[in-house]
This record gives sequence, structure tokens and C-alpha cells, in this order.
Amino acid sequence: MWCAIMLQPLFIELTPQAFQARLLDWFDRHGRTSLPWQQDKTPYRVWVSEIMLQQTQVATVIPYYQRFMARFPRVEDLAQAAPDEVLHLWTGLGYYARARNLHRAAQIVVEVHGGEFPVHSVDAMAGLPGIGRSTAGAIIAITSGRRAVILDGNVKRVLARLRAVEGWPGRTAVARELWRLAEHYTPDERLADYTQAMMDLGATLCTRGKPSCLLCPFNDACQAHARGEQSRFPESKPRKTLPERHARMLLLCDREGRVMLEQRPASGLWGGLWSFPQFDDDAALDDWLAIHAPDAQREPAWPTLSHTFSHFRLHIVPQLVRLARDSAAVTEPGRLWYNPREPASIGLAAPVKTLLETLAHSTTQAEERSR
Repeated sequence: MWCAIMLQPLFIELTPQAFQARLLDWFDRHGRTSLPWQQDKTPYRVWVSEIMLQQTQVATVIPYYQRFMARFPRVEDLAQAAPDEVLHLWTGLGYYARARNLHRAAQIVVEVHGGEFPVHSVDAMAGLPGIGRSTAGAIIAITSGRRAVILDGNVKRVLARLRAVEGWPGRTAVARELWRLAEHYTPDERLADYTQAMMDLGATLCTRGKPSCLLCPFNDACQAHARGEQSRFPESKPRKTLPERHARMLLLCDREGRVMLEQRPASGLWGGLWSFPQFDDDAALDDWLAIHAPDAQREPAWPTLSHTFSHFRLHIVPQLVRLARDSAAVTEPGRLWYNPREPASIGLAAPVKTLLETLAHSTTQAEERSR
């Protein structure tokens, strides 16, 4: 008589000490040690890298980090900088609140902490703008060797797969369990290497898509791998349909080829960045032109440019308008004339930077045709 036998996937349950030993052995052979922020590791340098790396890949961050550190080699240099210069060097990295928080945190470190980061305490570090519990832990562990726990996106993915933690990490109960596991596995020694190793493992092997399980030092101890369900962990955020928004952007050019920009409010969308005047519809744009530039020549609208934010998708219709004579519109505070072919050091929203580059290119082509 045949009996149906349910075979359970086999895996090894590692003690914290065994987990640490395997991870550090892998790191000693395969870990990343030549990234720019891994040289001359100071709290300031590591902090800047950690903020830039939030929701941004290493390859993208490296050139931004190098330019940023060349201009602001010390926290005092960043604290004394003009907000526009900070945002200019951040242009293209996105999530601009990070840059504003970085600038403000530098000022607090200088004014309150005498230029020294409070690496003695996770709570003190997390009290600075833009620094959460995990980022604080990473800075402390990497630069001081003190025991501090991290749980960034890479570590969440490693732990969720290792222990098959059900649920989206954004939920309180799931996050609490992942923090418990992170605390469970964090050692008392080699904190800097362990912290970097966990981030490296998630970034290079235990990746979001197509993880390299055959090369992973934990492929015999990973519950998700044993089930063949690596892609299921961690669970994704429940999907919501992104709202669609529409806007008109006014590219108002003067007779010298400069275009008018205005600075957005410090908080909110593209806070503190320079952008084109934005309108909800053509009627609002026409009303503005009727008051400020009634003799301007309106050219055909450019193709729609779409930009996706975390909580909605914005569809921008750029409208090029050329002034027939000087206008007083730019005399109002918070506006300036910008020469697209001689870029100034100001912070620009990504779509604005794209449109300025397009405008500069089209102007150059027009001049070449007229010769």
C-alpha cells in the first residue's frame, strides 16, 4: 500500500555566532572595500553617503558623492553653504527633502555639537533631521565600532528571506519582527565589517530580482530558498493606482534667449528648487500672460513630459512663449532669468533640467540653421 509522504524543505538553523562567522568570512573574501565613502571613514563622510544611498543605487550615488565631498569636505563647509548650492549639487538625485535635511543637520552638528557627530548614542544621531534609527546605527557602527543595529532595505530583504518573514515590512508587526532578528544576529565585535557585510550581501547577492542564491553563504540556511520562494520575500507594498495630475509649465524666453525661473516654496513638491511657472490649465496660463506679457508670442506646445513621484504621476505640457519686449514679470521676488547655455549653480527639479537642456539644444540648432 502506497503512502503519501509530505517532504518538508530542509535547511539549517544557524546560531547568531554561526551566522556572523559565515557572513564575515564571505565579506573578507567578497565584500566591497573600495567605495569612495569607505576611504577615510569619518562620521561626516559616512553620513553623507548614507543619506545619498537612501532609495538610490550605489552606481548613481558615486559621482554625486565625489562632487559633493570635493565642494564640502567638512561638515562646517556644508553648514555654511547657501541652500541653492546644496540643491544644485543634489539635482538629479531626487527626494530633495534629503538635501534640505542634510543641510539643516550639518548646521545643527556645528551649532549644537561643536562640529562633532553624536556617535555615542543612536537616539542622539536619530534626533538630527533626515536620520532614522537604521541610518544612525549604520553611521555609529561603521565609524566608531560601537554596537548599533541597522535595518535598511538590503538588510530587510536578507532577513525576510532567511527566516521567511511573512508580510510587507512597512507594517508595524513585520517591522518589529525584522528589528528583532536584526538585533538577534548583530555581533558585539567587528561591527563596522558586519554592518557593511549585511548591506553588501543584500546589494550584490540577495538582490530584489534574480538573487544569486548559489553564491550565497546562507543558501543552506535560508527558508525562502528552501521553499523556492525567494521572489515572494519580502512582500511588496500593496499596490495602489497612482493618481494622474496635469500641469502646464511656462518657458518664458526673453530676447537674449534667457528663460524665467521661479523658486518654489521651501516645503512641498520640489521644495526650494527653481522651476518654471506652473499652471493647472491653459486658461490659468493665458490669464497670467495677459497680465505680465500681453505682447508675447506663444509657440506650439512641446510634447508632454511625464514625471513619476512616490504618490502620483505628473504630466507636464511645456509651453514656450517668447517676449517681444522687456517684461516686468521677473522683477517680483523669487524669480530670475536663466541662460540655458550657461547653467548657473542653482537647484533644479529633474524635469526642469531636462527642459532647459532641450531648450539650449533647440536654440543652438536654430542659430546654426540661420547662418
